[in-house]
Amino acid sequence: MTEVIEQTATLIYNPLAGPADLAGTMRRVADLWRLIGWEVDVKPTKAAGHATRLASEAVEGGRQLVLAAGGDGTLGEVVNGLAGSQTIMGILPAGTANSFARELRLPLPGLLHENNLLLASDALMDGRVQTIDLGLTTQQEGAKEKYWILWTGTGADSFMVNEMEPRPKWSKRIGWPSYIFQGLPSLSRFSHIHAWVEVDGHKFEDDYILVLISNCQRYAGGFVTLSPDSKVDDGLLEVWLFGGRGLVSMSRHAVRALQGKASKEPDAMLLKGAKISIRTEPVMAVQTDGDPAGDTPLNCSIKSGALQLLTPESAPASLFTDRGPKLLKRDST
Repeated sequence: MTEVIEQTATLIYNPLAGPADLAGTMRRVADLWRLIGWEVDVKPTKAAGHATRLASEAVEGGRQLVLAAGGDGTLGEVVNGLAGSQTIMGILPAGTANSFARELRLPLPGLLHENNLLLASDALMDGRVQTIDLGLTTQQEGAKEKYWILWTGTGADSFMVNEMEPRPKWSKRIGWPSYIFQGLPSLSRFSHIHAWVEVDGHKFEDDYILVLISNCQRYAGGFVTLSPDSKVDDGLLEVWLFGGRGLVSMSRHAVRALQGKASKEPDAMLLKGAKISIRTEPVMAVQTDGDPAGDTPLNCSIKSGALQLLTPESAPASLFTDRGPKLLKRDST
């Protein structure tokens, strides 16, 4: 049986995330954690950036666990409140794409799957605490730093994100297909960027469809395994340079990525590094964890061991260099 403990948690959720009304579900999720001895405060977000402040308050209040319910954007905000602390973050997928939840193989939300957040909670209760790396970016000198958990970059994906956002509620309700209906047509107006990229002192200049800096294995809402050898705790970032111009190059790279052969294209390059900078001509929009994040130039570094992440046993072992400890101890009675 589970050892009944007294621990404190904050459940932060985005009421506007995903296809469902979350308020009632969040109460049920909180009650589930309370059944095994956790004291849980439920905190809905009220505006952009509010999740970061709520997470910071949880750290200052000595909360051991923050459960973040929302999409990848909500996770990114929570990460910025927790980075560098010992407060653990658990992911409750309730957004549109839920890319990192797919990576961890958590149950995903949907209009026909209203209990999936309870199933995700159950999986996390039996999970492990992993110490993982975070990316840290600044767009311009003197700009505020921002942590991220999945990826950042510029080019085709940031162009599409900035064309789509902010999305109306109806778009979020239909889930990931909204990216197909709204996002893909916008790419017909994108050709390329000319970029200067520096990775740990090594310099590259060319025309690119996309320059992507990644801290995970999957991409494009979690549907594409782009970097199968990537680990989230090795102190390095993957840097993808997809060269070319126009829809033909873009389509060729997309097909190769869907086949799991992105690096096979002669004008695609995969690098690893801890410090990356990107300058473009013209100035180009940047995306971070699938949300708009200002414009180039972009400076990025890796912050090793910056986040304590609660992961289910279903998470691929290949994501980590070592297995972390269990969140809860089980006795034999």
